[in-house]
Amino acid sequence: MGGKVYFIGAGPGDPELVTVKGMRLLQQADVIVYTDSLVSPELLRWARPDAEVFGSAGLTLEEIMAVLVTGAREGKTVVRMHTGDPAIYGAVLEQLVVLNREGIPYEIVPGISSVFAAAAALGAELTVPELAQTVILTRMEGRTPMPEGEKLRDLAAHRATLVLYLSAALIGRVVDELLAGGYPAGTPAAIVQRASWPDQKIVRGTLADIAEKTRAAGVRLHALIMVGQVFDPSLSVTGEQYRSRLYDRDFSHRHRRADWLKFRDAARAKAGVAADVPPEEG
Repeated sequence: MGGKVYFIGAGPGDPELVTVKGMRLLQQADVIVYTDSLVSPELLRWARPDAEVFGSAGLTLEEIMAVLVTGAREGKTVVRMHTGDPAIYGAVLEQLVVLNREGIPYEIVPGISSVFAAAAALGAELTVPELAQTVILTRMEGRTPMPEGEKLRDLAAHRATLVLYLSAALIGRVVDELLAGGYPAGTPAAIVQRASWPDQKIVRGTLADIAEKTRAAGVRLHALIMVGQVFDPSLSVTGEQYRSRLYDRDFSHRHRRADWLKFRDAARAKAGVAADVPPEEG
């Protein structure tokens, strides 16, 4: 019976943020290849003592694929563990091409990307009504060129919530491009380094000063740049006006009708019950 390769998203760093399915597959794996430069070794505590474990940081694509293909052909359960979610800057496609060519079955198990751990660390919602309803995940152009139309200056014209991976070392260029593209200098910005790890570091500011603050904090690697009005730390205190329609008393949807709420509240008022008291269960 043939084996199978499972690509697992290990999450942003905290080993408890791996999915239950990912943990189960780690427990079952005969072979594990993990991104040891980014994935917490704590995740290996779920591996069997007899599992073969390989760190991929020092391997080439060909060496990694040799381990995956050989293990699967020997009928083994093979886990390829990526940081965050495999779909975000995971270099997964090149591995899938080889597996498809070799006729090796595989499955991708999603994980929690660092963007969500970073948003949690900042206490921020990425999509706040009337402030931002679009999130752009991108990077600053470096050794990897950007496709036509995806230059940072072009994306900045949207003024959406913007999250940059793999770009902290280029923070000066990032700020220059965003300002040139249309973001005001006062736009809130933050750097989250090693989101969800014990040594997580947060730097807050605006586009006017975030580059200087980032350099002063010594942040260059393993960090996300977060830009947009949603990262204003005062919103959690003063942002009541940005309520969603989901729980608005005057907004109807398939699970709640506004006219029924008005009827219910009138009945409660007549009975001397406060309108904002939830009905008892039963």
